[in-house]
Amino acid sequence: MSALRKKFGDDYQVVTTSSSGSGFNQPPPEKKRKRQRFVDKNGRCNVQHGNLGGETSRYLSDLFTTLVDLKWRWNLFIFILTYTVAWLFMASMWWCIAYIRGDLNRAHNDKYTPCVANVYNFPSAFLFFIETEATIGYGYRYITDKCPEGIILFLFQSILGSIVDAFLIGCMFIKMSQPKKRAETLMFSEHAVISMRDGKLTLMFRVGNLRNSHMVSAQIRCKLLKSRQTPEGEFLPLDQLELDVGFSTGADQLFLVSPLTICHVIDTKSPFYDLSQRSMQTEQFEIVVILEGIVETTGMTCQARTSYTEDEVLWGHRFFPVISLEEGFFKVDYSQFHATFEVPTPPYSVKEAEEALLLSSPLMAPSLCNSGEKNSSLDCLEILEDNDSTTKLPTKLQKITGREGLPKKLLRMSSTTSEMTYSFGDLPMKLQRISSVPGVSDDKLTGKASKMSTEPMSKSVADLPPKLQRLAGGGGGRMDGHLPPKLRKMNSDRFT
Repeated sequence: MSALRKKFGDDYQVVTTSSSGSGFNQPPPEKKRKRQRFVDKNGRCNVQHGNLGGETSRYLSDLFTTLVDLKWRWNLFIFILTYTVAWLFMASMWWCIAYIRGDLNRAHNDKYTPCVANVYNFPSAFLFFIETEATIGYGYRYITDKCPEGIILFLFQSILGSIVDAFLIGCMFIKMSQPKKRAETLMFSEHAVISMRDGKLTLMFRVGNLRNSHMVSAQIRCKLLKSRQTPEGEFLPLDQLELDVGFSTGADQLFLVSPLTICHVIDTKSPFYDLSQRSMQTEQFEIVVILEGIVETTGMTCQARTSYTEDEVLWGHRFFPVISLEEGFFKVDYSQFHATFEVPTPPYSVKEAEEALLLSSPLMAPSLCNSGEKNSSLDCLEILEDNDSTTKLPTKLQKITGREGLPKKLLRMSSTTSEMTYSFGDLPMKLQRISSVPGVSDDKLTGKASKMSTEPMSKSVADLPPKLQRLAGGGGGRMDGHLPPKLRKMNSDRFT
């Protein structure tokens, strides 16, 4: 304990894997009733196929795989039974030939040549078959050339014996060399944990390899099994969802030399996006872990499986380190492989944390402009200018102003409400926009106009009469003094 506190701090504490604490002072949850698992901890799938009907004939069409998939006790029973029946059948065939020919009654006659020498009864016929099948060749019992039916039976026995040997011995060899036994030396942690890593809430579990031989091209995958109901009302009892353990970054490709901690980052794309410490008390799910790789010694593909139910996921825990540096090598302490310790972890889900962050953050332009309040386009432009560094207006604001190609500075000069619309006769559009700004002097107008693009402005002024060109050039003072009386009166009424 002292070594752990020295390395990790006094706030951390070593706990056993049977603990289900979460790092917060809360009463322990009620013990749940043990429910049925889809995949056991040892990787066996709890699925039985029933009511196959006529589909059972498919097992006989693939008899070799059927025998390999059987349990060892049934394999040994079929192995012994097949050889016993085959031997008794072939021994009976040799005895029938000797009986039909009368060799059993004249076996001791030296002048008579039997089909098989020294075969007097069924045991002697059985011994002759065993010596022939096993190529023992004691030399006391042998077939003669006076028995053509015996020669044919001998050929049939050789062919049948080779087929039976190849089938049964091959089946036993494949079953003994199955990579399932290699999976026994691949370890998974008894519990999965949820805690913070690199500033993100992460689901983690540990895998390890007990052998010195490596797993070539080891890859890990995770499936979340959870019942749900679709919007159409269909109930899915075992819906399978993929848990990303680094597929996009290549972290799912493992170099399994020492124990590794597999991580699943809980984000908006994760099925655990709305999972919190409190909701885990009522949730029901199962995480199935599948580890695949090629056995280095045999070159056969091996697969190891395990699963974690909701009561085997510890919130606010982290795995104890098991690797230490010794003199010239790294040592792995598998006695701490399943051990975890508590760490400070927020009890909220990622969804709740993001919603709280949005509520505490400053008001942003999209939420203001999209709200139900009546804001003018000019107000939205000022907010966007303060909060957005880009010079291109959003498409929605461009549609509101109707001037997609104008800069924001010019849009503020030309933006007016729908109530303030005046008719300026035959004045050009550029001059109408300049004169439509209320209470703006020539100095301010020239300052604003200097920020505009000069090329389109020069073209519009060139088309004006000489007097209006001088007015648009900004000769100083108010522009109202040089306007005709009718236009001057309209502007004065507007200013008041």
